[in-house]
Formats: sequence, C-alpha cells, structure tokens
Amino acid sequence: MGRWSRRLAPQLVQFAAIADGDHVLDVGCGTGSLTEAIAAASPSGRIVGIDRSAPYVALAQARPHSPHIRFHVGDAQQLPFDNACFDRALSLLILNFIPRPQTALKEIIRVTRRNGTVAAAVWDYGDGMEMLRVFWDEAIALVPDAESRDERHMPLSRQGELATLWRRHDVQSVAEAPITIDTSFASFDDYWTPFLARQGPAGAYVASLSESDVHQLRRNLRRRLLGDGPDRRIMLRARAWAVRGTVP
Repeated sequence: MGRWSRRLAPQLVQFAAIADGDHVLDVGCGTGSLTEAIAAASPSGRIVGIDRSAPYVALAQARPHSPHIRFHVGDAQQLPFDNACFDRALSLLILNFIPRPQTALKEIIRVTRRNGTVAAAVWDYGDGMEMLRVFWDEAIALVPDAESRDERHMPLSRQGELATLWRRHDVQSVAEAPITIDTSFASFDDYWTPFLARQGPAGAYVASLSESDVHQLRRNLRRRLLGDGPDRRIMLRARAWAVRGTVP
C-alpha cells in the first residue's frame, strides 16, 4: 500500500489545511509518506512522526528529509508528548488497525492545542478500493468461507464512521469527505505479486491457501481484470474517507 499512501498523503494534508509554520504530529507515520507531505506544506514548521514499528521508523529516518522532521518509536494509544503541544495532528490509513482507536483519538486530541485540527483518513474497504474489491469477490467465489476475512468488515472504513468517532469525542466542526486516487498497475503481475508478500489481510489469506487454490485464484483474477486478452496496464480506483475537526 506504500505507493498509494504517498499519493493520498498530499490530499489529506490539503484537506486538513496545513499552513506553513504549523507544528504537526503524524500518528502512525510508517516510513514517512504523510510526514514528508506535511513538511512540503509547512517547510518552516516542526513535524513529528511517530510509529510503533521500529523498523519503519528506522527506514523513515534513513531517507533524506527536512531537518524540521523528527521521528519517534511510540504507541498512538499512549503518546509521549505534553498536552496541547501540536497545532494539528494527522493520521493516514492506520486508525482502523489500532486495537483501541477510541483511546488513540483521545490521545491525539490531548496533544493538540485548543482550536487545533485533528484529521485522519482510512481506505473504504467495502466498495471504494477496487483492487481489493476485485480480489475478495474472486476469493469468496472460490472459497465461500473467505467472506469472514473480507476487508469490507474493517472498522472505521465506511462512510460516516470516522465522523461519528470524532463527534463522540466532542470534536467540533467535523467534516468528512471522500478522497479518490487512481491506482495504476503496469501489468497483471504488478497487481498480483504484492498479494504473495504475506502483508495485510489479503496477503495473509493468500498465504493460507493451498498451492492449487492460489493458482486458481490467480487465473480467476486475471480473467476478471483482463478477460481473454493480452497483458496490459490496469487502471483501478481507490477511495478513502477523510475526516477533520477542531479540538474544543
């Protein structure tokens, strides 16, 4: 998902109205895609990225980045920062993977100043992520028991769910909007190969299949995306739901 998060990040930054000079926290920064997009919008601001994965943080630190950026290893559910020390706090594609997102949001609000902005985005795993919708439709057609593992059941991924979470925590002036990008694959293998890396729910599901089912799923997906024609570039759409609000 890394290549798509890099394309989504600038749109979340724009949605959150980041201004130059802002002191901004990136919660669940991973390897720094959103952090870098924030820094581009606020070149004189101070930007902090935090993630619980030490290897991701090490990769983020190793990449060339602005001297105004700092990265930390830490848990979104227990942020190691003082109260009200950031102008804005953002989170990209991570809240639905946090065991207690309510606790994480409380922490995000705590470290953001009064009238500061808290914003996040999560993929629409139901109908908005065509690359995954195609995958799970074919996986379920092949093995109906796969339905329980379909990512459409992911929390906070449907329209209105992030906004509801924000309002439950008394965030003010809540706004929600879809963010859509194109996901382009150079070939069928460019689409298929990442599912073999055992990453994410779809990758874990492929790893659980027999070799014959993996081959059949691949054949079915190729037919779904290319028909009986030759290999070619594949263009699909991906939608995320974004929310922003003001700390009271």
